[in-house]
Amino acid sequence: MPSQTYTLFRDAILAEKQVVCTYEGRYRELCPHILGLSKRGEEAVLAWQFAGESSGKLPQWRCLRLAAVRDAHARNGRWHEGSSHRTAQTCVSNIDLDINVHVRKLR
Repeated sequence: MPSQTYTLFRDAILAEKQVVCTYEGRYRELCPHILGLSKRGEEAVLAWQFAGESSGKLPQWRCLRLAAVRDAHARNGRWHEGSSHRTAQTCVSNIDLDINVHVRKLR
């Protein structure tokens, strides 16, 4: 049974909505792209962080363990995505939902 946070991120991907949340004590503004389980079996999301707080430059790709996400909610707004994929993602090893494969190819 997926967590409430997992369901929120899943619904956000399907509707191409932004998610705002707190992760590792920082406020984040994200567009989730890939959702599923990590190699450790934890719920995880690969998201494009376009605004909010960060220890590095923004925008950038983020891998979030959903158990550590706090105060998440979806909102309407422009969809953001990374401009390049130099390497294969390793955040989500057991993919449940990928916006480019499961959502956009169906339209």
